[in-house]
Formats: sequence, structure tokens, C-alpha cells
Amino acid sequence: MDRKRKWVLSSGALLVIFLGHMTTALEVPLDPKVLEGLPQPPTITHQSPKDFIIDPRENILIYCEAKGKPHPSFSWTRNGTHFDVEKDSKVLMKPSSGTLVIDISGEKAEAYEGVYQCTARNERGTAVSNNIIIRQSRSPLWSKERNEAIMVQVGVSLVLRCRPPAGLPPPIIFWMDNNFQRLPQNTRVSQALNGDLYFSNVLLDDTRNDYICYARFPHTQTIQQKQPITVKVLDMDAINETVAAMYNYTNDLFVDSPSGERRPSFMAPLGKSSTQMALRGGVLELECIAEGLPTPEVSWYKESGDLPSSRMSFHNFQKTLKIADVMEADAGDYRCTAKNSLGSAHHIIKVNVKAAPFWISAPRNLILAPMETGILTCRVNGDPKPKITWSVNGVPIENSPKDVSRKVEDDTVILSDVQTGSSAVYQCNASNEFGYLLANAFVNVLAEAPRVLTPPNNVYQVITNNPALLDCASFGSPIPTITWFKDSQTSILNRDPYMIHNNGTLEINVAQPLNSGKYTCIASNNLGTKENHVYLEVKEPTRILAQPEYMVVQRNRKAVFECKVKHDPTLIPTMTWLKDNGELPDDERFVVDTDSLTIKDVTEEDEGTYTCVMNTTLDQDSASAMLTVVEATPTPAIVYEEPDPPTDLELTDQRDRSVQLTWIPGDEHNSPTQKFLVQYEDLLHQAGVWHNLTEVEGTKTTAHLDLSPYVYYSFRVLAMNHVGHSQPSQPSRQYRTNPAAPAENPTDVQGVGTEHNNLVISWKELTGLQSNGPGLQYKVNWRQKVVEEDWSSETVANASKYVVSGTPTFVPYEVKVQAVNDYGNGPAPETVVGYSGEDVPMSAPESVQVLVQNGTLAEVHWEPVLTPMVRGGLQGYKVTYWRERSLHQAEGQQGEQQVLAFSGNRSEGRLPGLQPYSLYTLNIRVVNGKGEGPPSPNQNFETPEGIPGPPSFLRIKNPNMDSLTLEWGPPQDNNGRLTGYTLKYQPVNNSNELGPMEEMTFPANETTITLANLKYSTRYKFYFNAKTIKGSGPTITEEAVTIMDEAFIQQPIVDVVKGHTEPHHPISPITQSLRPPFHKVGPIGPAFTNVNSSVVGEEGAVISWEYFGPDKNVYVEYIVENSKEDWTKEFVNGSSGSQTYLIKGLKPGTSYRVRVVVKDHSEATIHSTEELVITLPEAMKSNQVDLATQGWFIGLMCAIALLILVLLIVCFIKRNKGGKYPVKEKEDAHQDPEIQPMKEDDGTFGEYSDTEDHKPLKGSRTPSNGTVKRDDSDDSLVDYGEGGDGQFNEDGSFIGQYSGKKEKDTHEGNESSEAPSPVNAMNSFV
Repeated sequence: MDRKRKWVLSSGALLVIFLGHMTTALEVPLDPKVLEGLPQPPTITHQSPKDFIIDPRENILIYCEAKGKPHPSFSWTRNGTHFDVEKDSKVLMKPSSGTLVIDISGEKAEAYEGVYQCTARNERGTAVSNNIIIRQSRSPLWSKERNEAIMVQVGVSLVLRCRPPAGLPPPIIFWMDNNFQRLPQNTRVSQALNGDLYFSNVLLDDTRNDYICYARFPHTQTIQQKQPITVKVLDMDAINETVAAMYNYTNDLFVDSPSGERRPSFMAPLGKSSTQMALRGGVLELECIAEGLPTPEVSWYKESGDLPSSRMSFHNFQKTLKIADVMEADAGDYRCTAKNSLGSAHHIIKVNVKAAPFWISAPRNLILAPMETGILTCRVNGDPKPKITWSVNGVPIENSPKDVSRKVEDDTVILSDVQTGSSAVYQCNASNEFGYLLANAFVNVLAEAPRVLTPPNNVYQVITNNPALLDCASFGSPIPTITWFKDSQTSILNRDPYMIHNNGTLEINVAQPLNSGKYTCIASNNLGTKENHVYLEVKEPTRILAQPEYMVVQRNRKAVFECKVKHDPTLIPTMTWLKDNGELPDDERFVVDTDSLTIKDVTEEDEGTYTCVMNTTLDQDSASAMLTVVEATPTPAIVYEEPDPPTDLELTDQRDRSVQLTWIPGDEHNSPTQKFLVQYEDLLHQAGVWHNLTEVEGTKTTAHLDLSPYVYYSFRVLAMNHVGHSQPSQPSRQYRTNPAAPAENPTDVQGVGTEHNNLVISWKELTGLQSNGPGLQYKVNWRQKVVEEDWSSETVANASKYVVSGTPTFVPYEVKVQAVNDYGNGPAPETVVGYSGEDVPMSAPESVQVLVQNGTLAEVHWEPVLTPMVRGGLQGYKVTYWRERSLHQAEGQQGEQQVLAFSGNRSEGRLPGLQPYSLYTLNIRVVNGKGEGPPSPNQNFETPEGIPGPPSFLRIKNPNMDSLTLEWGPPQDNNGRLTGYTLKYQPVNNSNELGPMEEMTFPANETTITLANLKYSTRYKFYFNAKTIKGSGPTITEEAVTIMDEAFIQQPIVDVVKGHTEPHHPISPITQSLRPPFHKVGPIGPAFTNVNSSVVGEEGAVISWEYFGPDKNVYVEYIVENSKEDWTKEFVNGSSGSQTYLIKGLKPGTSYRVRVVVKDHSEATIHSTEELVITLPEAMKSNQVDLATQGWFIGLMCAIALLILVLLIVCFIKRNKGGKYPVKEKEDAHQDPEIQPMKEDDGTFGEYSDTEDHKPLKGSRTPSNGTVKRDDSDDSLVDYGEGGDGQFNEDGSFIGQYSGKKEKDTHEGNESSEAPSPVNAMNSFV
């Protein structure tokens, strides 16, 4: 029975196939609730194999299990006859089972060998088992034989025969030695399939006496051993013919063929070709064993096609070709080739493939309702073609009772219009010479109402975009029809995206969140109806948004792998980290967080591939990254850049007016993402233009987007950090929304007339995004507000205004504009009030009156124009006025017209800024949106007197030591009749303090005055104004200085820059300014004389001058020549007379411009000398070297100090040696043929000569001639500062001739560079 196609409860498979009037088989489900009370014919569920080899040491167990309702009874046949189990005390049948247990203790197993068959029957039919052949396993002994030694020549081939005894099953053969060690095998020596041991050529090493063949019998676990075989390999070149004759061996022991190198030839199989048969589904083993020298190599080739590589394998050193699961295509010619260096040999094996019977379609159980039709099919194949026979309840169908509803056609049994009593078990037997197949299939005639086998209220959970399969497993007879419904819908789900399978399962090929909900399946047949409810939940997929990235980390640093995941919130995720596809090391350095893995203090052992795996109950996602550990290097500077664009845009939760957009962020480049900007493109209305849609936080990767109808959306996302924007992501897939009626009306609706008889209704058009659908138009409605009339309307398209003609002038209208499209009207529009066109006003304001407030202000009053006469929207009134003349003049030139506009419905206004004592004229016009109306009649008015303007000028001239003359002009604007002038003045001292104020008045007709009794060389400040009867006008001021002495007028000015003097013209003591409040007047003659400069050192300069003036704020200013910087300023005591000043801190080698200036109290310059150019000398460069800081000098001083210290130590030792030593003793102790005689010319003693003494110490300097000139005794202390005239010391150790200090000639002193050296003294001491 084909178990792969059985009815399985979990899948709920109820397959319905209509073949005309025929109904296919339906197996009864195994659900106990369904089985309860449901009759069923027997079915064999378990049986022993057809060929059953038993172990004679154990009881025999023959299986036969079956099911059915009622439970079947069992019986057996043995060798074709009934086997009465109850009569044999050694045989037991298990309760409620057909399994036999045969006790063979004390009995021989051969007694129970035979062919057994089990029968299971109940009231609905009879099922039979296969024929089970029981055979006892056998392991016979090897036949006695005597093996003589085999002698062979080196290089020839050899076969050692095994010939094991026949056993059941056949034994397993292997070769070993006396020590139970397997004999080594290779391309030269190998075991054939029949167990023989083949030598392609023998070697001397093959000589041994323990070639033993073993046979192991698997059932009895016994091993049989053949007698050992002795093989002796002879080298015939080393044995003469005489020795060979002594052994008297027959020719059979020696091989006639030569023992030298030769071409290959086959030892098995023999000949050019052979034939082999294989069974389909079995194992084909082809073998070729060749001999030759050198040892040949074997290869295989199929002449009629390629070798089946997936099912093929080579064994026994390429000598055996094994093909598993043999197929018909494996038949053909197989060529094996043996090849060595001398040639090759070929053998062809012709393979024929036969087949025992095998199923194409086994008969299946049928459950039929009364009067239904069914068919049983038994389709098999084999080679030769199998013979098919049918039985009913174990009886050949030709011997069973006839049934008119049954028809047999070779491999098919057709059952028509079955009745309730037609239940039976049919057996199909297909056989050929290689085997047989037996199948039971019952026909169960039932009448059952539908039953739904799928548990109620099952909840199915799937991931978005995956298939969803909702089960509706049912049972009934006739087979129920399955229909599906969703939620409260009444229509059957039988269209895209739904598909109902024949077994009742509802499939949603690509499940979406909108497919979630409650589903109802209904199973119905002619006996009733049954329904069941299940629920579908479509979940969001689990996605890794931020994948771990490849990392290169320095040793002992920290590595952090990110793994941020998005998953459905209703699913519980489980994060797992792997290293190289295995578990993470058990090390506290590995810290797993919710969305990251941190490895602290990384080492080289941490290198590898790390994988984060996010699992839910429905799906999983994973991502991997490698970690590379390198030696520590300096940390590079962190680079901050714009983020990379997001990737993997995905649209989920798709609805009519919204969608959810998700994405994966790009690399942040060390700057966290602050926000994401979602943009959209409307491919239908505005392709190529991207609009901002929404912004989300930088920590989110999902945005819920509200959409408009009738838009072809495409989305993209930009990331932003503190550096800037990323590039846009790749656009998402297109998402189209369905059209709808407009959701809004045009905005900025207005009604404004452009002509006096029209009304222009305008609005702001809707965009394509706002249209919500095709066919966008605008329904324009209007009516006059104050008149009860119906709305007028007009529908326009592609327009933003509509003109209504023939309207009265400037009347209010109610206006509204509504958007409409092919899918309906927009919402009710709002009503807006507008006005028809305006015309210019028809009349002027009346009753104009002017009320003068003072000389500069007047009020004007008028009667407003009536609204009908305005003929438009009143904007205000415009007053035009102008000055005719001053009242001083009988006639004058008319002034410029001035206009003041008063907005709104006003009846008065103020006219400021008038000029006193003047005649003015005005008129008034009304203004609307169209223009101005006619002017009112001109109205004249006069302004009273006011205060005068400032005098036109004030001049000071003829300065003397005690007087000044003032001259002035009248004001340009008298603003009335002048009554006089007022003069005030006061002195100003050197500290800018003001003295007592003097005041004078003058009549209006005076224009000059001389002030006497003033102080000489004094600055005065003057205040002057004019007066009318209304008061005093603005004051003007001037300053002047009385002169010091007449002598100063003729003194020359010294030009220090040019280097010569020239007389200057007298400088005017008066300068005038009308605008500033003060004016400074310098003294007569130059303030500075005798200006000179001189350089002091490298960083200073002295400036000298003579100053004559009252001001004491004297400064010396200087600046680097050609510099753009500000002048440097230094304050100097400003007393009169000669002055000098030292400027310090100047830069050597730099040129400066210098001047002396006098400033007033406001820091303004009053006097200044000419600029002097001073150039400072370059700084002296010193080439002297500080000797005390030189290294060589310090080293020399240290060496000298060390030598002096050593000398003092030597002297101290000499002085403390004690005893007296005359010179004679010293001379005796130093007898030397090289003693120098006393020099007669200078009276000095000859010195002791010692070659050792002549050797300088390491590092001492030697004269160029290689000798050391020694002028003094090494033992004399005179050279050390203790000698004078020859005197004894305290102990009388020294004599006079050693006390005389040697006098050196000048030339002798130049002969050697060495002074009496402490080094020589040390040499003598040593």
C-alpha cells in the first residue's frame, strides 16, 4: 500500500476527483471519534517480510497485525493448507492479534520451515498477508582439505581460492594471518567479490605460510576458517636447474609465462566479454581484475552513455564498479580497461536489467455511498511483464459469488451502483519470475453525514507575503462539498487571491494583513451540513534592519556588533549569536545585549564569523560579519560624514488611504541619525517632482503614511545627521490608490469686479494630488445678497476664475465654488461675500471747514459723501493743500502741493508741518477702489506767527588782543515779525572749562557788533539767536581766540621733513561751521617750531620741539612707514616752550613716521607738526661664543680637576711613607745605563731615564718626534709648589740638590708642549 498517499488527519486531505460517474477511494480517518460506531473492513497494518530467515537459537516471531470495525479475527495457512494453531502446543497467537510466537526450545527449527499466510476477517470482508517464507539460517563447516605449498616465480600472477561453504544467508569473506591481522591489500593484491585473493604479480615479500580465508555468518555470528595456504616465491635467476629438479615439482607449480615485465591481461572475468543481469532497484557490482607487470591500473567506461555519477562508486582499488538503485537506463555495455606502461587490455560486460513487479498505482480503499460508482486500479510494471490476478476476501475473483455490479478489466475493477451489502476486501496480485506484489483494498459502502475533522477555532499565523493554508478536513459519505466564507461576507471565497483545493483546504497564495480575520468552512452532502470556524493572523516579517558589519579591531580593544531587528510586536523574538556557526565561547568577555554583541579585550582567538539569528515562532532572519584582530596602532581621527542612504524600502499594511513604509538605515559615519525625511513622487500628476511627506525620529525605521486617492505613489527616504543630508534612497515600488470624490474644495475664493458691470469669481485650483480622481471640474455658484433670488451656477474645468457680466455697480454677491470629479462632488462649499465692479465717485465732500490750531497745525472738517455716490468700496479721503505765500509778502510763489490721505469713513483730519505766518489753500476728494472723485471747492486759511528760524550766519573777524568783531544775517524763515537778537558768550580755559556767561541784545535791524575788553590769548564761545513776539528761535554757536602777541605773526614755520624753512602766510584765526555746535580757532602763527629728531640706540628715538599755544593736550604720535595700522599715541606734558620726548620700544632696522599734535577736549586734532621720518639702525649681530657654555671646555675643566685630585692623593701618600732616604740610595736603586749626566750649561741634575716613565698615559699627548722631553726629576716636589731654596724638611729626607728649581731657557720651553706633569709623578710612584 502506498503510504505516501494515505489519508492523513493533520493535512485534512479529502481529495475529490470526478471521472464521469465514478468516485475515487476515500480512506476512513484514524480519529477515534470518527471511528466510533463506523464499520470498516479489515486492513493489514503490519506483517513479517516475505523472506524471513530465522535464528535457530531464538523463538520464531511471525507478525500479522490488522485493524477494522469490528475488530478482525485471524487465521493462518502453512504451505497452502490451514494451520491449526490450537493443536500445536509450541505455537501461540497473541491476543487481539494474528502474530504467531513459536517456541522451538527442545525442537528443531527445521520443523517449522515453510510458507505462511495470515488472514484477517470481519463481517465487512477479509484481508490476507503476503506469503511469508520461513527459513532457518545455516553456517556449515568448511570441508576437510589439504593445501600444499604453492611455489611461484617472481613477477607472475597468482590466485588463492577461498571456496567458502554455502550458508543462509551467504557469509562475509575476508583474509587474515595467524595473528588475526587482515592481510594488506592494494592495487596489486586484492580480494574478489567471490572471496578469492588475486595477485596481479607476486613479489618475494609475498612468501608466507598463513594465508587464511575466513567466512563470517551474520545470523549466527559464527566465523569459519579455511586451512592456511603457504606461498613461496622463487627467484629462478638465483636457483640453478639442478636444485629445481631436486624438489621434483610438477609443471603446475610453475608458471610457464615469463616472469619479466608484460602487458596486462584479465584474470577475472575471462575472455573479451561477459554478461551480467541486475534487478531494478537492486545493486549492480561489476568486477575486473587484471594481471601484468608493472601492476596495471583499471578504469571504467560505459559505451552507451555516461556513468550515473550520483549512484555510482568505485571499490577495491577501482577494480569494482558499484551502481546502487539500478534503473532500466543502467543497461548497456560497460568497458573496463587495464593499463600499464607496456600496453592495455579491455573487457566488455554486457548488463541486462530485469525488474520484479513494482507499483505504478496501487489500489486504494474506497468509501462509497449507496448507489455510487467506484473504481479499483492495480497498475504495475516489471520485466518480464507481470501477471495480474484479482481476489475478493481472499478467494480468486473467478471463484467468488457473481456480482452484477462488478466488472473486471485486466488491472481494473469497476463497481457500479453499489449497495450497502457490497462491502468487501479486494486483493490484487502481480507476479513474474522475479517476484510478486500483493495489495489489499477494501470497498466500504457507507451513508454518513459530513463531519469536520479540523479542530474548531484554530488560529493560523503566517508571515506577510507567504502562503496561508487554512484546513477544513472533513469526512462523509458521499464526500462532502467544501465552501469558505470570510467574516460576515455571504459570498463564497473562490476567486483571486483565494483558491480552494480538492481536499477542502483554503489557500491564500500571498497573505497580506488585510487577509486577517475569521474564516468559516462548511462541509455538506445530501445527508447534512457541518461548519467550522478558524482564524487567520498575518504577521509582519522579522527583518534585521542594522546588520553586523565587518570589523577590524585592535587587540585588547572592544568590538561591538549591532543587530537591530524589526518584528511583529505580537511575536516573541529570540536573539541568538553564533561564532563560526557554533555557540559563543563561555567567556564573560562576550556580552549579549538586546540588539548587540560586545566582545571586550579582544584577542586573536576571537577572530571569526559572528552571526546573529533572530527567531520567532513563525520565521527567522540572520546576518553575519567577520571580526579581524590586528595589532594596536595609533587611533585615527574620527571622521564625521553624512549618513548613507537607507535601503530595502518595503510597503506593508497596505490600505485604501494609508500604507506603512519600512526601511533599513545606512551607515551613520560616526554621527547618529537625527531624523528621516520621507518624500513621495506622484507619477500620475507630477512625475519627476519629489515632495516632502513626513519626518520621523532617527531611531525609527517605520513610518505610517496617510495617502490621497488617485495618486501613483513612489516613496524615498533621506537620513539626516548633524553633518547633513544623505543621498535619497532608491525609490520604493509604485503604490496606487483608488479614485474617489474630492475631499476638499478650492481655497481663496473671491468675488471682485474688474469693470463697473461685472463680477469676477476667482479661486485657487486644486492640485492633481487634491483632485482625488479624473474629470476634475469646478461648480461656480453666485447670487445677489440683498435680493432674494435663486443661485446661478456654471461648471468649468481647467480654470481658476469665472466672469459674471451685466451686474449692477458695486453690489454684494454671495459666491461659492465646489470641486467635482467623475466619482462625485466635494464637500459642501463655504459661502463668500464679494462685490461687483466699482466706478469713480460722483460727488465731492461738502461743508469743508478749517480750524487753525497754531502756526504749524490745522484741523479740517467735512461732510462724508453718501454711500450711493461713492459707487465703490470707500477707501478714504484725500486732502490736497499748498502754501500760497508768506504774510510778509503781498505776492509770492505758490509752494509745492502736499497730500494727506485719511483712510476709512472719516469726517476730519489734521494738517501738521505748516509754516507759521502763511496763507494756505486746500480741497478734499473721496477715494474708492476705482479712483478719486471730484474735488471740493478750494478753501483758504492763514497760520499765525511763530518763533523764527536760526540766523543765516555768524562770522567773527578782526581779532585783536582784547576785541573781536561779530557779523550775522537774519533768519531765512522769520515766521513772523522779528523783534531782535540775543548774544551770549563766555571764555573757555585750557582744561575746557567754561567761564561766566555774558548776554547782550540787539534790535532787528542790526547785523554787526565789536566786543571789547576781552582777555588776550583766550578762547571764547558765542551763542546767537533771533526773536519774534512768539519767542526766541534756535541758537547757533561759534568759537574764536584773541591773539597772543604781534611778534608771533611773522615767525617762520620749520619744515623738518624737507629740511629748510619758508615763510608761511598768516593763518586765519577764524574758521566757521554752521552745523557743529563748537568751532575751534587756532592761534595766529605756527604752534610748533624747531622740530627735530635723533636716534638713541637700536630701539629708541628722541623728538624735540618748541610749542606755543594755550592747549595742553600734546601728544607724540608715530607709525611704521607704509603701514595701514592706527597711529600709536603717547601723552606729553603740554607746557609751552622747548620740549623733548624719548620714544622707547621701537623695532631696530625699521622706519617710522613721527609727529607732534595738539588735541582738544573731544580728541579732535587742533595743531600738528610736519611728519618726520626716522630710521633705526639694524641690531648688532654678536659672533662671540660664550666659552663657559661650550661642551669641550666643560669636559676639559672636569679632566683638569680630576688630575689635580689624583695629584693631591699621590702627594699625600708620598709624604706619609715615613723614613729617610738619601739621594745615594735612590741612585743605587735606579742604576741604569741610560742615566743622563748633569747638564753643565744650566747646572741641573740629569734625570732618571726609564722607558716605562717615558710612556704617556692613555689619552696623553706625545710630541711629534715620538719622545717625551723630561726636564725635572719625577721625585722632586718643587714642581708641585713646595720647593724653594735647598732645605731639609722636618725629617731630613731631602737634600739640597733637589731643592733647586730648574730654570728653563726660552727655547727649551718651546720645545715641548708638556709642563711638569702629574702623570709622570704617578709613573714614578707606580
